[in-house]
Amino acid sequence: MTNDWLIDVLADLRAFAHKNDYVDLAAQLDRTSQIAWSELLEQENGTRQREAGAWAEWNAAAARRHH
Repeated sequence: MTNDWLIDVLADLRAFAHKNDYVDLAAQLDRTSQIAWSELLEQENGTRQREAGAWAEWNAAAARRHH
């Protein structure tokens, strides 16, 4: 994806929110990340990708980047 930076920024914000116990913000950023992931994939593939598997894949990749 050419706009991976967006996913990285959202992951950084989400990690910050979790670390600082901003529970509502962290939850919103989780949802925002799902939407961003889906829309980026849609642009790339031309299809909607809101399946749990796609989100799980992104979540695992984000966790690897931040550990």
